[in-house]
Amino acid sequence: MLEASLAGLTSILDPGTLLVILFGVMIGLMFGVVPGLGGTVLLAVLIPFIYPMDAHMALAFLLASNAAVVFGGSITAILFNVPGTAQNIATCFDGYPMTQKGQSARALGISATASLIGGLFGVVVLTALIPLVRPILIYFGPAELFALTIFGLVIIAFLGEGSIVKGVIAGGFGLLLSFVGADPITGISRFNLDQTWLLDGLDFVAVVIGIFAISQVIELYVNKGSIVQDTGAVERGRSSVWEGVRDVLGRPFITLRSSALGAFIGIIPGVGGTVANILAYGQAMQMSKDRSDFGKGAVNGVLGPEASNNATDGGSLLPTLAFGIPGGEATAILLGAFILKGIDTGPSMLTENLDIVFVLVWAIAIANVIASLVGLQFALRMVRFTFLRGEIIGPFILTVGVVGAFAAEGHFAAVWVALAFGVLGYFMKKYGFPKAPLVIGLVLGIITERYLQISLRTYGDAFFLFDRPLALVLMIVALGVLVFPFATKLLGSRQAGAAK
Repeated sequence: MLEASLAGLTSILDPGTLLVILFGVMIGLMFGVVPGLGGTVLLAVLIPFIYPMDAHMALAFLLASNAAVVFGGSITAILFNVPGTAQNIATCFDGYPMTQKGQSARALGISATASLIGGLFGVVVLTALIPLVRPILIYFGPAELFALTIFGLVIIAFLGEGSIVKGVIAGGFGLLLSFVGADPITGISRFNLDQTWLLDGLDFVAVVIGIFAISQVIELYVNKGSIVQDTGAVERGRSSVWEGVRDVLGRPFITLRSSALGAFIGIIPGVGGTVANILAYGQAMQMSKDRSDFGKGAVNGVLGPEASNNATDGGSLLPTLAFGIPGGEATAILLGAFILKGIDTGPSMLTENLDIVFVLVWAIAIANVIASLVGLQFALRMVRFTFLRGEIIGPFILTVGVVGAFAAEGHFAAVWVALAFGVLGYFMKKYGFPKAPLVIGLVLGIITERYLQISLRTYGDAFFLFDRPLALVLMIVALGVLVFPFATKLLGSRQAGAAK
């Protein structure tokens, strides 16, 4: 194994391969910054360019570009409230409020450092757990995946920004929106208003762009201000970036915990970085002693999601390499690249082509380092845009959002969806309804319904009680997470009353 690791490192350190990795990182950052593109589109675009490359260089190029996409998406999520990829949704919840308080450089420092550590942690998991991944995958069927998504839905109850009722209403509306389109099992159309373009459901990218980005443009025009609201608190210079680095290094437990969660979610096929991002935000909130800062610029609210979504990359490669099962859409395209280069995944990958495995390991590690350094330098220059007045920066954000919405679906109806949800997002903020539960309900509602229907048809109505004990345990834990804060608060109030 050591020989294979050294052989992989030797291949990566070839000047031509390093240059290709650097080029891939730059492309990945650019694709990450533009909403609606992301890693899947990027890999699909880059596939034709790998034909003249040898196998090691081609795979290093694809993985490096894909590793940089998520951090690129965090830049616009933090600075403009526009998640560049679906894996950066939760980063908006506290990253953008930090920008509004004049702490954008600090937030970018947190994102860069957490992304680096999370990416490297995923690499370690990829290296260490290949022999152990089969038993994990065997125990996770549709019932367990359904129970896992319930964890994400539980988070809705804690994102009410002072009003649990408003948070639940927003989350319930998001769940209702997830039912638009064809039933995932039967194919029966629902709530599509006789519009064929709604048969696939509401485009998620368009909804997110509208709720976060376009609503912010409306607010900037109405308030006639800039993104940075507290100009007196702005921390100029690079010292604030290093403060963000220190924030991450000073919180090793939440960093490693979020990275481990992201790697674990990545191992499970079909779940992906979006779920990991949201779950990491929820566990960061649950583990914090003071939750009042979440949604207002909490450090842990940026650190947790950014560590988890980068760790997902390494985890998602495990089922791809060990069994030929794609961990997500991006790894499905990567699996196609293996086939193009005549490489067989599965047990033979771990015996005959172990050197290629370590090429992938080193490529992800080096790409994460380069992406954090190069991306941070690029982002620091974008910080200046946050000081511009709304009538100047607004058209730029609106243009990026509209282009991203159109690029995601390829039809103009997505633009109208984005504009409509932009108006909705503005009024939600005006009347105190949180946006995060709506997005979480929309994302997880689709996944939850799919796995619930598959479980009911596979195991029967009482599958939790008899057939899938692990799913039952996960559901009980999710229920406990939901009830514990309320029970603690009730017990505390009773003790205070008894003391009086």
